[in-house]
Amino acid sequence: MNTEELTLTIEKALDEIRPFLNSDGGDITLIGIEEGKHVKVRLEGACTSCKINQMTLKAGVETTIKKYAPQIETVVNIA
Repeated sequence: MNTEELTLTIEKALDEIRPFLNSDGGDITLIGIEEGKHVKVRLEGACTSCKINQMTLKAGVETTIKKYAPQIETVVNIA
């Protein structure tokens, strides 16, 4: 999978989780992909001050991204 295809795949994954974040006043933006296996995102809105945003990032965002793109190893939030 080339970088463009991987980006589109990750955007699809984010589109799946975005409604849940939006319902709590938050959002997420894809910042970039490094080496085809490390994803950088930015949690936005209410997600920035949420006490469980790391759990959301790992249990929700990372799990969903890996479902779409199993080669992804890490997902990190860039503040």
